[in-house]
Amino acid sequence: MAVDVSGKSLVELLDMLEPAPAPEPIAMTPQTWGWAILAVVLATALTYCFYLVRRHWSENAYRRSALAELDRAGTDVARAAEILRRTALVAFPRATVASLHGQEWLNFLNQTYEKKEFKGAPGEVLLAAPYQETVQNTDVPDLVRSWIKLHKRDQGA
Repeated sequence: MAVDVSGKSLVELLDMLEPAPAPEPIAMTPQTWGWAILAVVLATALTYCFYLVRRHWSENAYRRSALAELDRAGTDVARAAEILRRTALVAFPRATVASLHGQEWLNFLNQTYEKKEFKGAPGEVLLAAPYQETVQNTDVPDLVRSWIKLHKRDQGA
């Protein structure tokens, strides 16, 4: 099956060429078990990470709510004390928190907060605020905000 090429121009010779066959399409699915296993492991890891983030977000909903309410309260110390008490009741067992008052309450706040700033004047202002007409103070609401953000939550609650 020899083709006669004598006397033909280069253009005619090029026209005689047959095109190369097109390659088969590349499969987008994994070709080996290793890739399939890796895909399953990655999907599982991503699902677990999503679960952890979602759980953390849900567990801290009370903090976000308390911080929003504290922002609305402004510098009203009595309102800040109420928000602090309600937040502690959510974060810790009611039997532990509900009966606390006075110095026991301040000790509890210091035990659950690394900075232990409820000693002295801020603690006394916080204890007296619910029983006074109006107490405006910027330090105590800031301290309450810090406790809400950073307290160590009881894992059993």
